[in-house]
Amino acid sequence: MTQSGMRQLRLLSANIQAGSSTRRYSDYVTRSWSHAMPYGNKRGSLDAIAAMACEHDIVGLQEADPGSLRSGFTNQTHYLAEQGGFDYWSHQPNRSVGGVASSANGLLSKLEPVEVSDHALPGRISGRGVLMAHFGSGDEGLVVAVAHLSLGANSRRAQLAFIAELLTHHPHAVLMGDFNCVPDRPEMELLYTRTYLRPPTFCVPTFPSWRPQRAIDHILLSEGLAGVDARAIPAAFSDHLALAMSIAVPELALS
Repeated sequence: MTQSGMRQLRLLSANIQAGSSTRRYSDYVTRSWSHAMPYGNKRGSLDAIAAMACEHDIVGLQEADPGSLRSGFTNQTHYLAEQGGFDYWSHQPNRSVGGVASSANGLLSKLEPVEVSDHALPGRISGRGVLMAHFGSGDEGLVVAVAHLSLGANSRRAQLAFIAELLTHHPHAVLMGDFNCVPDRPEMELLYTRTYLRPPTFCVPTFPSWRPQRAIDHILLSEGLAGVDARAIPAAFSDHLALAMSIAVPELALS
């Protein structure tokens, strides 16, 4: 039960791999065509993801196709918002490969954000970003950020330093997404020392989805928020499991 003056929100972070199917390492080669062509049961995968997402209040998406050839020119974030019953949605296209395949961060919300902004992240290779939604007013309001970080440690360090600067003055912050690293990597300390965000109390392996061994998808909370019931959930046939968590947020941070 949520204590007086607090509101419970159900969060979900999911790398949906544009609705493609990866069930074993060999699929990265044998099913590589699905990452560039509108074949396979992507619509069925999206419907399954929408059914999972609808049970949550705020959903952060990574690798959602914003409407290129491989998705049949479907904006997958918009589609999931409609199918999942979310009144508010936003997306941040980050990378396009000749119009054949594109990738975006996405946000689905049943709460109306006051403001949504997006920022390109630094890195050796461009095409990464962070999408931020503000709920409530001022620095005390709730901020939810969605990011997909680079594979390389040096690029991640620059990206985390950038995100830390965005969140440094927000005591009620959530940062969720595919970090491509475990939470105790040295570069992650930039978040813990420069913002109110804290390391997770325990890690939930999310990758690879068919035999999860690495905790590289995270929902990080500031010290002013309390999280419970962190768990991994299949995101259709993505190579990542989705990560769900319930959090208690001060009502004042939402007003």
